[in-house]
Amino acid sequence: MGEGSAPGAGEPRTGLEEASDYMDDSVITAKIKQDILSDPLLKASQIDVETENGVVKLSGAVGSQQSIDRVKAIAQSVTDVKAVESELVIKEGMGK
Repeated sequence: MGEGSAPGAGEPRTGLEEASDYMDDSVITAKIKQDILSDPLLKASQIDVETENGVVKLSGAVGSQQSIDRVKAIAQSVTDVKAVESELVIKEGMGK
């Protein structure tokens, strides 16, 4: 009777799910930052990356519209990214 069952078994474990979501967000952020740093077009850019619940927020300054498009493409290509929000701006003289 009730062998192997603990009280509350089968109930959602939101604490673990939230921790898992947080870890996923930090992994997404790290992967995007790594990909940006290794991209020759973006190496002189000043880009901040934040991820919350799979939504990536990009901010900072880049040298061209091409750079903005590249950063967004990098972010969108990462597994588990649900959406990308960009507040990137073009700053003259960057990337040279």
